[in-house]
Order: sequence, then C-alpha cells, then structure tokens
Amino acid sequence: MQIELVYCPGPREVFCRHLVLPEGARVEDALRAAGWPADAATCDWGKAPLVGIWGRRHALDHVLRDGDRVEVHRPLRVDPKVARRERFNRQGARSTGLFARKRPGAKSGY
Repeated sequence: MQIELVYCPGPREVFCRHLVLPEGARVEDALRAAGWPADAATCDWGKAPLVGIWGRRHALDHVLRDGDRVEVHRPLRVDPKVARRERFNRQGARSTGLFARKRPGAKSGY
C-alpha cells in the first residue's frame, strides 16, 4: 500500500516522503520506514510525536490504509485562545470583528 508521510519542521519547510508498506502496517512502521526519528533532527522524539492521518489525530499503533497521508505535527507554541485574546486587547473592539473593514457610507452590517 502507498503512504505519504509529511513533516513540517518550521514555516515554509515541508518534508514529504512517499512510502510503499505492506498491508497491516502501523503509523510507527511508516515513521521507521522513512528513517525517522534519525532523519528529523529538529523534532523532539523523546516523547511520542503528535501524528495525524488526513488532519485527524491518531496513535502510533493505528493501522494504515492505502492512500493515507500521515502528518507529523509540531506542538503549538502558544494557545490559540490566548493569542486571540491578546490580539483583541492590542487592537481594541472597534477594529476587530466581521464588519471592521466596511465601505464608507455602507449600511451597518454590510
């Protein structure tokens, strides 16, 4: 079965490998077949990596299917809720929201 393995170590950097694995292979087998963790020196492999298949999180023992795209995710540097709250405090209530950039003379809500 054919598997695509994708890892993004930083912004605008993507490592992609196409693998051919036997039926019944697991996510961990795909990582090992790609030469990871030895290949991805920037990733902290001391703990289990965050791994997803087509954007949905899965464990390392998940059995793969033909055509799966295995994605190795980086941990978040900041909580999205905290970032949004800080951005709102910086910008203020007037310049945020859905209708912040309305046309001059337009009705409210449009």
